[in-house]
Amino acid sequence: MEVLPYAFSVCRVSDETKVDWTQPFCFAAKTDREFSLVCLTEHVPEETLEREDGWRTFRVAGTLEFSLIGILSRISGVLAEAGVGIFAVSTYQTDYILIKENQLEKGLDALRKAGYMID
Repeated sequence: MEVLPYAFSVCRVSDETKVDWTQPFCFAAKTDREFSLVCLTEHVPEETLEREDGWRTFRVAGTLEFSLIGILSRISGVLAEAGVGIFAVSTYQTDYILIKENQLEKGLDALRKAGYMID
């Protein structure tokens, strides 16, 4: 796994046209109830309905094929056992796990003890 050197935010926005889609790390989800955005803290749109800063992120290195089962489940299980909450985002190629900044080292230590390699 690879720890990314950026601060992330999770927010709800009312107008997706205010999102700068040219920036890296824009994860969005739109449902019948909300439009959620995960992005670098420095690129959060000015107008948000709610926002939570202070997230750090790591990603599963390499491309994960759809036939692979349980990767995110195992990682989240290790972190849950350590008392570390997560916010997960999956893309076509891999998974991203967000952990609050104040729990990052605790989470990474738990993952290392479980045998995960972390860069």
